[in-house]
Amino acid sequence: MTLHDRIVLRNAFNNETFIFAPATDPEVARFDVILGAGGSGGGNALVHIHPGASETFTVKSGRLAVVMRGIEHILEVGQSITIPAGTPHYFKNAGADPTEASVEFHPPQQHLRFFKNFTMLAEKRTEWFSTKGDPHLLLIALVLHAYRGHLYLAGIPIFVQKMLFGALAPIARYRGYRLEIEPIAKETA
Repeated sequence: MTLHDRIVLRNAFNNETFIFAPATDPEVARFDVILGAGGSGGGNALVHIHPGASETFTVKSGRLAVVMRGIEHILEVGQSITIPAGTPHYFKNAGADPTEASVEFHPPQQHLRFFKNFTMLAEKRTEWFSTKGDPHLLLIALVLHAYRGHLYLAGIPIFVQKMLFGALAPIARYRGYRLEIEPIAKETA
């Protein structure tokens, strides 16, 4: 859905809404996320890492819990926290009311394409997710292999994930899984 040159996408599984505005700075990937009551980010509050980029959250309204290396940080309106590249984390709404935060990635890599892709899949291909909103393993393999270097699951060595997702991605395509937005070919790190 487009609203005043913005793209608004909703992941009902995680009770999160992403708002993508036109990019204004090539050095950062920036978008807003709104988490409803009980809403979480990072795939049902799945602990993950971004090995090639830091991630900064700034709260615009509500209260945001950011769990980094197992330690919960509660952020109020106007407060920010930066997750260094490679740091295990997830985030969730820390209150009963909706929480809105801006999210920034430095360097940008292809995080805007990655998050747009995943949210579009959650909207359009609900059958590729469990009733709790967990993506099927073949979908995870396809997306994380296509956008390798952007996001990995915490606790599993990255080289294992690269090998596993690389082996499963062609099977996912054979079984009919497809990306909504392909990564830009020149960046495959």
